[in-house]
Amino acid sequence: MQVLARRRFISLTLAACAVGAAGAAGVFTSHACEHRDERANGVAYGKSRRQVLDVYAAEPRASANRPVVVYFYGGGWQSGHRTDSRDVAQALAARGIVTVAPDYRIYPEAVFPGFLDDAAAAVRWTRDHAREFGGDPGHIFVMGHSSGAHIAAMLATDPRYLAAQGMANTSLAGIIGLAGPYAAIQTNDPHMDEIFPQALRQRALPIDCISGDEPPMLLAAGTADTEVDPRNSVRFADALRAHHDAVELKQYRGYGHDTILNSFSAAQRAASPVLADVTAFIAAH
Repeated sequence: MQVLARRRFISLTLAACAVGAAGAAGVFTSHACEHRDERANGVAYGKSRRQVLDVYAAEPRASANRPVVVYFYGGGWQSGHRTDSRDVAQALAARGIVTVAPDYRIYPEAVFPGFLDDAAAAVRWTRDHAREFGGDPGHIFVMGHSSGAHIAAMLATDPRYLAAQGMANTSLAGIIGLAGPYAAIQTNDPHMDEIFPQALRQRALPIDCISGDEPPMLLAAGTADTEVDPRNSVRFADALRAHHDAVELKQYRGYGHDTILNSFSAAQRAASPVLADVTAFIAAH
C-alpha cells in the first residue's frame, strides 16, 4: 500500500507539472518537475530510519520487463545519502533501466556486516517490487561506487547475506563496481578498525570470498584514482578469472575517483565511455 500511495502522489505531481508549469518556451520550471523519472521516494525496506529507498524509471508500460539496477553510493561506509545516487539513477533510467537507490546504515550506527545486511534487504525488496515499476525481477544487477562497490561485490562473493533474505547470489544478473576497494581496506582512516573489527576482517573483503560461483562482473577504475588504488580492481579481476568467473575490467586513463562517477552527470553522460560500458554490460547479460 505504501508503494502504491507513493506512486499515486508522484503521478499527480507530474500531471500538475504538465498542466501548469511549462513556460513560453515549453521548459518546465517548477522544482517539483525536475525529477520526472523518480517513481517512488523514501519507501521503507526495513525498520531503521536509513532503511529507505527511491526508485527511478521511465513511465511503466504494460508487460514491461526492463532490467533493474540496485545502486549503492560511496562514502567510506560512514557518509552519504540516497540523493547522492541521483545522477547515476537518472542516467540509467533514461536508458530504460529501472534503478533502485537505497540508503543503508553507516558508521557509527552500523559496522561490518550491518551495512551488508541492509544492502541484501534492499535487493530483496527490489526483487519483490520490481514489476510495479516495469522491471524484471529475474534480471537484477547490483552496482556501486567506492565503498558502495565493495558492498555490491560482497553480495556477489559471500552468499550468506542474500541467503538470509531467501535469495542466492547466483540469482543476480551481474555486478557493476566503480572504483571499489575489493582487495584492501584503506589504512589511513582512523575509523576503519571500528568499521571492520579485526575479528571479522577475514570475511570483509570480496577477494577473500570468491568461490567460482559469482555472477558476471564489470569492474571499472580510473588510472589516476588516488583515493582507492585502482590495483584493487586489477587484483580482484585476476582472482575472479583464476576461479573461472566471468569478469570485464575497464580502466579509464586519467580518470580519478570522482571523475568516474561524474561521468553519469547530465553534462557528461552523452559522451561518457563509463555509462556506455555499463549499459552495454547490462544489455549483454
